[in-house]
Amino acid sequence: MTQARHFLDLDDAKRADVEQLVLRAREHKRGVPDADSLLRGRVVVAMFFEPSTRTALSFAVAAARLGAQWLDFNAGASSLAKGESIEDTMRTMRAIGVDAIVVRHAESGFPHELARHFAESVINAGDGCHAHPTQGILDALTLVEEFETLDGRHLVIAGDVNHSRVARSSARAAWLLGAKVTLCGPPLLV
Repeated sequence: MTQARHFLDLDDAKRADVEQLVLRAREHKRGVPDADSLLRGRVVVAMFFEPSTRTALSFAVAAARLGAQWLDFNAGASSLAKGESIEDTMRTMRAIGVDAIVVRHAESGFPHELARHFAESVINAGDGCHAHPTQGILDALTLVEEFETLDGRHLVIAGDVNHSRVARSSARAAWLLGAKVTLCGPPLLV
């Protein structure tokens, strides 16, 4: 979670944080009155440096349903391609009135770097092998909907855990909600 306006990872999240996010997600799933005006007048920029279908479209649809304007940032067609620094790009974002950035990048820690230069909101949609906190919350939501509570439950995540940003975030969210979490897979991948 890291900073109040940013959602970068679940590394320093508390149980209450995850419970609140899951509760809010459940409310939105059931339908929130006037949801289409919650972000009216806000500008959200998608900075996807990696290919994405499900995550990018999910964020775009969510932004639209909440009334925000969604803009796609094309790194290859931006000044980054000719050497502009991330700091300067973030200055431009602030100057044109961007309220939030949803970022996916192959480099672990990249959203944290953006957040150092962007005081508004940075939302991590997956960075390297580090984190995918929004997917971790969605996985926690699914488990809570199925079992109501994770206290006393045992969750096993199997596979290439070492390289999985989703496994890391989902394990953290489930653990914070009271589950015992076991990670397993071939020795080189755990």
